[in-house]
Amino acid sequence: DWIIPPIRVLENSKQVPEDLVQIKSDKIFTSQVFYRLEGPGVDQEPKNLFDIDEKTGIIRSKHPLDREKHKSFKLKAFALSPSGQRLENPSTIEIMVLDQNDNRPAFIKNQFTGSVSEFSVPGTSVMSVLATDADDPSTDNAILSYSIIGQESEPGDAVTKVMFGINNETGAIYTRDVGFDREVVKSFRLKLQVGDMSGMGLTSESVAIIHVTDINNHAPQFRPSMYHVSAVENRIDFELCRVNATDRDEPGTGNWEIKYTLTRGNPGGHFVVHTDPLSNQGVLTLVKPLDFESQSEYTLVLTVANRNLLSSKAPSVPVSSATVVVTVVNENEAPRFREDPIQILVPESVVPGTILKTNLAYDPDQTGLRYDIIRDPERWLEINKVTGDVSARRPFNIRSTYLRNGVYNAVVRATDAEGLDTSATLLITLKETNDYPPQLVPLSGTVCHHSHHPDSALLLTALDEDLAPHAEPFAFELPDQMALNWTIVPVNKTHARLHSLVELELGQYAVTVQVMDAGSPALGSFSQINVTVCACDSFSQCRSETAAMLGSSVGISFIALIIVMAAIALLLLLLLLAVAINSCTSRRHLQKESALLVGESQEDVRDNVFNYDEQGGGEEDENAYSLDLLSPIDAPHIPVPSFCVGPRGKQPLRKDTPHNLPSPTYPRRPPADPTDIEDYINDGLEAADRDPNVPPYDTALIYDYEGEGSLAGSLSSIASGCSDGDQDYDYLNDWGPRFKKLANMYDPR
Repeated sequence: DWIIPPIRVLENSKQVPEDLVQIKSDKIFTSQVFYRLEGPGVDQEPKNLFDIDEKTGIIRSKHPLDREKHKSFKLKAFALSPSGQRLENPSTIEIMVLDQNDNRPAFIKNQFTGSVSEFSVPGTSVMSVLATDADDPSTDNAILSYSIIGQESEPGDAVTKVMFGINNETGAIYTRDVGFDREVVKSFRLKLQVGDMSGMGLTSESVAIIHVTDINNHAPQFRPSMYHVSAVENRIDFELCRVNATDRDEPGTGNWEIKYTLTRGNPGGHFVVHTDPLSNQGVLTLVKPLDFESQSEYTLVLTVANRNLLSSKAPSVPVSSATVVVTVVNENEAPRFREDPIQILVPESVVPGTILKTNLAYDPDQTGLRYDIIRDPERWLEINKVTGDVSARRPFNIRSTYLRNGVYNAVVRATDAEGLDTSATLLITLKETNDYPPQLVPLSGTVCHHSHHPDSALLLTALDEDLAPHAEPFAFELPDQMALNWTIVPVNKTHARLHSLVELELGQYAVTVQVMDAGSPALGSFSQINVTVCACDSFSQCRSETAAMLGSSVGISFIALIIVMAAIALLLLLLLLAVAINSCTSRRHLQKESALLVGESQEDVRDNVFNYDEQGGGEEDENAYSLDLLSPIDAPHIPVPSFCVGPRGKQPLRKDTPHNLPSPTYPRRPPADPTDIEDYINDGLEAADRDPNVPPYDTALIYDYEGEGSLAGSLSSIASGCSDGDQDYDYLNDWGPRFKKLANMYDPR
């Protein structure tokens, strides 16, 4: 292995190409050795900075190097045979680029900005500046030194002494002297310099702007301090005037903004003052109407202060104040009511002519007033046009429709000498008084003879035209002479029951009852109740003497009467049942005789045809069509197919013919010879087919449609027996002896 120490090359060297080092293998080879170099600066970026003589092994720099771009290079050297085979392991060659002071230091900003409070003491830190150098920081080429090389003030020449210093190593700027007053100098402009090699090398310059910030060291002052204004009475929300105060602190800051305060002369709160944020003036505004008659002039005292607290460095001066004299201008004012609405509480029984309210209104201008009433729907009130005294014109009615919750609403008006008027609402609350005594109803009635009877009492009701609290609860009493035979028991606040204490004779009695209301004072009345004592039945109804005597001795009781009526009803029911059974027996006998006429056997053949569209049933299914329509008058019942007649009950109308057409004449005379029964039936069937008012229908009904192509035929052939068309009934022979007879009857072939 080769061991080659780092090679140092000075940047920006002008001696190029320059031999840097020669490498040579220490091994002896029989053939020639070739050297090759690889790595950054050779065949990698940046390319073509170095090369090697392949025969001698000398490494050269081809171009000047820049340490700020590439501080070092690591290359690999190879020893190769003529065929390109490595003869030994590659060696690493490091080339270090030595720094030159070829870069100036540079401030990071072209202009730095800072601030310092006025009246700052020496040594106060203001700000820091910073510069950089691209040279090697481990060399003197990058050691920087800061300095202030110039100072200017704004305004110019306001301060001539050096006010700031700078730390040459860190770039920290600080104050060196006193005299920072914002009212004298607004800002400073410092010219800065930085140099490398500890200030002995390359240099650069920049600028630092330092503003002197304001502190609240000036109290606001009024200019001027006396103001005179006038204001018309009865007007509000308008600006009276503006007061001026000045402040030497920086405008737009809290040290400059002024807060105005009304300290004296405004006990009623008629005035307010606020600050105009743009001009810093105080705006005096009237917010409550003034009254010339009560006060014609106001003297207001205003003081000022800053939004921010005053600094301790501010001079001690008294708080500035200003005086504003406001003169009130008189104008004609409308009358004013002392209260609105005007509340009046009067009893409903007030006597007409009674004065209800006085001293309603006054005129601020001390002129005479005229009064009138502009709303009084019941015409209950009267007003004195000069004094304004309101009195009752006629009796009040607490049940008037113009009362709302017991309050009557009226409107009065007052007019001054110049025609200005004002109206006010008059709210009259009527107080209920006990004017009417209560009355009893009914004044006559009946009670049962026996005192233990549940209805042996008469219910009395007390009525009173007064309202609460002068009505219920009522008190019911009996005079002493009445209390011997009668008593009265309250039921609730308005009702009571009059009872007899002993069993009285039948007849009429006059009972005196006193009723008292709950008013204060209470009112009462006596009423004479005509009571009829009678004998009562079980329904608490009065009976005559004869009915009463019978009911008590030989009369039939109610329960016995019910038993007799029930027995009669049972006998009638048994009679009707016997008649019904007899009728059913006769009908079955006639049916059997009819069956013998057509040659049927004595077997149980039903006189109906079953519904084929029902999914159930059987022989027990009796829901079929009646055959009674085919039976002639006074003729035995002959069974025919039920589909030719119709269902039991109401007969349906045919839908394929007009309604209400006359029916054809049916054969009514029975045949003389039994062999003509078939012709008789066919005639009846033909008449039924032509009858538009009874079934069968002439349209085929689809009972179970299974789609096109079904092998099942139409069920309409069932109804074909009702027509005169020829049909083949041979298939009935295969259904048994019963259907075989049916086939012989319809197809005698």
